[in-house]
Amino acid sequence: MRPIIGITSYVLPASWGVWVDLPTALVPHDYAEAVRLAGGRAVLLPPDDLDADVLDRLDGLVLAGGPDVLPSHYGQAPGPHTVTHAERDAGELLLLRAALDRDLPLLGVCRGMQLLTVAAGGSLHQHLPDLLGHEKHRPAPGVYGSQSAGFAPGSRIAALMGDDTTINCFHHQGVADPGSLTVTGWASDGLPEAVEDPERRFVLGVQWHPEVARDRRLFGALVAAASEENS
Repeated sequence: MRPIIGITSYVLPASWGVWVDLPTALVPHDYAEAVRLAGGRAVLLPPDDLDADVLDRLDGLVLAGGPDVLPSHYGQAPGPHTVTHAERDAGELLLLRAALDRDLPLLGVCRGMQLLTVAAGGSLHQHLPDLLGHEKHRPAPGVYGSQSAGFAPGSRIAALMGDDTTINCFHHQGVADPGSLTVTGWASDGLPEAVEDPERRFVLGVQWHPEVARDRRLFGALVAAASEENS
């Protein structure tokens, strides 16, 4: 049986056929396809803060991208550019902390990396243009910023990425303090682009969007770790 990989999802108004603006649990199909191509079976997880029992049925977890994390989770007031979905924070932080307790293989993508950071006691920059003076990490609505990243020698992410260090970003927030995590990747402007927990079997967060390219390096590593969990 393929390892079952849970993917956190949004609840947003969506329209199709005769239905207009119907509240819908969804996630870009790139995530599910990236998991499938890597050998896993994707299961979508709508926000749910009642319990984390679903982890009993999962072999791995992907924290998907999306809106900003509530700044109250890292001791700040919301800035003017911060847009949050509290229900996602509540459900995903519950899943994340329970997954860490179980040492379940876990990949955080964009918002997912930021959520990992907050759960590790870290903090975020709420609007990068105010800090960096440019918008290269989110050039325009629906446009990914393509750049080359640098990775710490000997890190998991360095081994996975190899010689191809091109990343595709779409974010306006970033890691200020990684907490107990280790920063192992950086953009050319010094912004953290990858975090890891070397004390666990597989806990990796990336600020870019590997699902868009169906990147089998990262999703394959997650599925491989989940396969070990499943064996």
